[in-house]
Amino acid sequence: MSQRIGIIGAGISGLAAAQRLIATGYAVDIFDKGRGPGGRMSTRRERIDDATYLFDHGAQYFTVRDPRFVSQVDAWTHEGLAARWPDAGPDAFVGTPMMCSPLAALCEPFGVRFATRIEGIIGAPGAWHLTAENETFGPYAQVIVAIPSEQAASLLASWAPDFAQLALKNVSQPCWTTMVSFEEDPRDLAPVMRVQGPVLAWVANNASKPDRSGGSAWVLQATPDWTAAYIDLSREDAAAPMFAAWQALVSHPLPQPVLLKAHLWRYARTGEGVDGCIYDKALCLGVCGDWLKGPRVEAAWLSGLELAEALLAA
Repeated sequence: MSQRIGIIGAGISGLAAAQRLIATGYAVDIFDKGRGPGGRMSTRRERIDDATYLFDHGAQYFTVRDPRFVSQVDAWTHEGLAARWPDAGPDAFVGTPMMCSPLAALCEPFGVRFATRIEGIIGAPGAWHLTAENETFGPYAQVIVAIPSEQAASLLASWAPDFAQLALKNVSQPCWTTMVSFEEDPRDLAPVMRVQGPVLAWVANNASKPDRSGGSAWVLQATPDWTAAYIDLSREDAAAPMFAAWQALVSHPLPQPVLLKAHLWRYARTGEGVDGCIYDKALCLGVCGDWLKGPRVEAAWLSGLELAEALLAA
């Protein structure tokens, strides 16, 4: 099949769409502004002196319920790319040996162009071009936008204002995440803590996940309300109160961390989407993502798959 499709975003939604389309003979070009695959399923690598610390600093785990996603995760598990994480619950899965591992495997056949921020869609339906700084790519018979709603809205406004308006209505909640490493982990800390605020919502020991290596790796995630109230803090100023909130939850002094570093996910948790995906046959333009399906890894994957099916049906 000669039609080439441009996909903006190498998170799990865009990669799910690409996987389905390639399986039916389409050629795809995938672009992502990040340095590697994963989006909010990415894994952060931090190096202190001679030690390397690995943090799943975005999505902590994913659930598997829809039969279509069950089939995909079964394949990942068979390939050593996913496993259950009992500490987070009986239905919790993680990527192995890193959260981004399944997505890295999905990227291999695609040749994703990373560190490329697509700034515009130009041309005409059936002959679209994608613009980045000093570069233009295309032509593309179809374009798929698989990025957070706030970023998607600006790309869609000129060609599909109704899509852009829908994106603007689906505002994501932000999340401050702090990564913590100790020279030696305290032995009596629970590997997972679901917290009822006001500062923290989640504390987890990433080293307790299956097939992990890389030493001490704790992830603290703040509540949406606290993050929104302090979204303008520097990374240093956000990390300190989150660590203090963790200290207040435990009955003994925590050791001095060798690493204490915060990261702001400005577009972290979406609302409960109802559309699944959106596609305009006349425009040859489609949109997918968790903001259209629901705030779960599984929902993002299903949104990408469903958009690919809609494109194939058209």
